[in-house]
Amino acid sequence: MAEIVTQGTRPSPAEVMFAADEASRGLGIELLGHGPGTAELRMTVTRAMVNGHGIAHGGFVFLLADTAFACACNSHGPVTVAAGADIAFVAPAQEGDVLVATAEERTRFGRSGIYDVSVRRGDEVIAEFRGRSRTLSTPEPTRDTTARGAPGTITKESR
Repeated sequence: MAEIVTQGTRPSPAEVMFAADEASRGLGIELLGHGPGTAELRMTVTRAMVNGHGIAHGGFVFLLADTAFACACNSHGPVTVAAGADIAFVAPAQEGDVLVATAEERTRFGRSGIYDVSVRRGDEVIAEFRGRSRTLSTPEPTRDTTARGAPGTITKESR
């Protein structure tokens, strides 16, 4: 898997995005590594993640895969979101299982991309996920001429 890529002491775009992802971090998901178009994350299945059949709820497995996908497709810098995704559940996960999701970019074209994510318990495949991404277009910053900043100052509010 790719090792963590950091430019100098500045966090990478994937690290910045993951640090702001309270939903994933709140479930104990950890970013193990990432690089251009790749990411690897880990999550331990807790009792709160088990459904009425005694297996990990598919929504939590999907969330792990989706977070790996998000880190991989945001590794290039511009804000990128999911345009769609699907998952195939291959084997059940149990409470206490440590799952690792490995995301890999398959292709990028224009503002779109396709990423595959494998979720594994050790060497066993739990799920296969395919995500389709879309990079958002961002408007150019505007010049703020109000009292919030000096004339011509670009401010956070004006972006």
